Amino acid sequence: MTIASEPTRKVRALTGLRRADNAEPPDTVPPTDADLWSRAATGDEPAFAELFRRHAKAVWNHAYRLTASWSAAEDLTSSTFLTAWRKCAGIALDQDSARPWLYAVAGNLARTHARGERRFDRLLRRVPRAGTDRDHAEDVADRLSGEQRLREVLGAVRRLPRSEREAAQLCLLGDLTVAEAASALSVAEATVRSQISRARARLRTMLEES
Repeated sequence: MTIASEPTRKVRALTGLRRADNAEPPDTVPPTDADLWSRAATGDEPAFAELFRRHAKAVWNHAYRLTASWSAAEDLTSSTFLTAWRKCAGIALDQDSARPWLYAVAGNLARTHARGERRFDRLLRRVPRAGTDRDHAEDVADRLSGEQRLREVLGAVRRLPRSEREAAQLCLLGDLTVAEAASALSVAEATVRSQISRARARLRTMLEES
């Protein structure tokens, strides 16, 4: 049985509200993310729960693409929304969608997670490996193969110069548009396009050599 982490438990408690509390009359236009964010900034928990409902799956997918780990993706998703809840009162969205801001936070948390993983890996290399259960290994071989390839891609992305890495994480690993990434990174759209172009070229070279 998987035990939920502390950020996961907190976010579940915050967003596990009755949907009826935040139900909109059937003929009204659904509020934008910016509207919900403003309401959440005043302590409106149902409004924040709706933001979570809209974006949790996308943030999880983005976190998984950044970590190649199901459990890490869940923890990063929870931490991202916990950060949003804590900071929304002091931050105004640059556009109607909250997704660029959430992706930027998830990316920062993923980098912190990666540093911890590298320290843990160095520790594991000092410990002799136990034998591997052949049957179990066969059962998970396909998933591990896919995760290994994703880890290779992530390793290449991490070796990119910072500006190219951030653009690649948002647009190539993530699903943000150039405009959304430019807003999240506070740069011009032309800059993001240039960074993505250079990142693609470097990644192609690194992955061909690996």
